[in-house]
Amino acid sequence: MTDDREFLDLAVAAAVTNVHEGGGPFGALVMRGGEVVATGVNQVTATLDPTAHAEVVAIRAACRALGTFKLEGCVLVSSCEPCPLCLAAALWARVDRVVYAADRDDAADAGFDDRAFYDLFARPRDEWPVLVAQAEAGDRVAPFTAWANRPDRVEY
Repeated sequence: MTDDREFLDLAVAAAVTNVHEGGGPFGALVMRGGEVVATGVNQVTATLDPTAHAEVVAIRAACRALGTFKLEGCVLVSSCEPCPLCLAAALWARVDRVVYAADRDDAADAGFDDRAFYDLFARPRDEWPVLVAQAEAGDRVAPFTAWANRPDRVEY
């Protein structure tokens, strides 16, 4: 992990620059083979997109740069411990590793309490403040049947 220091410093510097430019205090990058493939900063307020977290922005840019939706062989480097959204994005992108500088407690001290989401996911859904429930639909598995029957599908 000592080799990660240079890249962590880059992510932290990107976060600080983003703050000075009016954005949120988060920066991230995707690296492969010791080279930066793509960077991202928090763009939530700038783009009015609640999913435009630094890690997601970096993952999207890396996928475009590499021409793939799988980032195997890559490392996601973040200025802060990824929230559940960003962690899920990293898992879906199939990165090999995630490394971060500040943790969720540091973020909470600055008013970004990702711990609340981690805590929420540990509770039963009937205790959540937002209703998340399955409902009846005509043929709920029709999309999966269509997918399974498509011989040219791209697995992910």
